[in-house]
Amino acid sequence: MTSDQIQELSVYAPPEAEGERIDRFLAANLAADPPLSRTRVKALILEGALREDGDGAGDTIITDPSQTVRGEATYVITLPPARDPTPQGQAIPLNILHEDNDLIIIDKPAGMVVHPAPGQPDGTLVNALIAHCGPSLTGIGGVMRPGIVHRLDKDTSGVMMAAKTDRAHQRLTDMFAAHDLDRRYQALVWGTFADRGGRIEAPLGRSNRDRKKQAVVANGRFAATNWSVLRALPPFASLVECVLETGRTHQIRVHMAHLGHGVVGDPMYGRALRSGQMPDAVSRDCLGVMRQFERQALHAATLGFDHPVTGEAMEFHSPLPTDMAGLIKTVETAIHTRSSGGGGR
Repeated sequence: MTSDQIQELSVYAPPEAEGERIDRFLAANLAADPPLSRTRVKALILEGALREDGDGAGDTIITDPSQTVRGEATYVITLPPARDPTPQGQAIPLNILHEDNDLIIIDKPAGMVVHPAPGQPDGTLVNALIAHCGPSLTGIGGVMRPGIVHRLDKDTSGVMMAAKTDRAHQRLTDMFAAHDLDRRYQALVWGTFADRGGRIEAPLGRSNRDRKKQAVVANGRFAATNWSVLRALPPFASLVECVLETGRTHQIRVHMAHLGHGVVGDPMYGRALRSGQMPDAVSRDCLGVMRQFERQALHAATLGFDHPVTGEAMEFHSPLPTDMAGLIKTVETAIHTRSSGGGGR
């Protein structure tokens, strides 16, 4: 089979398979090379790629992975053309803060995925970098993540770097492993703090309740975050600066939630204040706007480091993006309205 061909696989269900879940049965019995996982089979079924052969009486499309097998039926699943695993360059605009022969610094917008993944095969920062830097980038640091030495979550904005040479990639990777960089983030979090700043040291690992999430766990990896309040917005929120000592997955989001001040807009870890706690209409309206914020209000504001080749001290800054700045303005307006007696009862 060539990469542009569609392949169909069929399997006969014996009588004893009657009643078994269709996705489980197919994953165990399809003669695919390489074998299809149950997760992949489920995805194909949801896409409408499975049918029951009607033997001349018309086929039946199956779109429910939990449907049970009918004994003595023949099932046919259609596999889409294989994709080239090498990311391709795409002309996606980049906000470049600095570029030289060894590295590139960009201001990543919220909503941009850093590298291709099963749910996002293209349209990523990697695709944009390959188009901008040329095909030589694809040989640096691995096929799927060429040039990438660190990443920001899809909905986190701000300063990010990528390597353009093997030498820079290795040295930058070592610097990140040694935490030998200055990384400062700004986050709008729920509620206000009793203190102006502090340090949280809490080990992080996969949550025992939800394997897709990170959590503070006793046997997790060491993680430490220094935080300070840049602006208090009582009673709604605080704008905080977080300085990373380590760089664990979702570190700031989990650590802030652990302190009881989840990041506004964070669908995984953020916990909103309840409108019932607020006595006036202005507060309830403001909380409603904050709850509707469409991403975690987290921004990589500063990245400082020594150039991996020249040793020159470098520091790059990104101002708060317009969506976060606008949300803060909304909160400030609500605070002013409440303090001037316009809240109502």
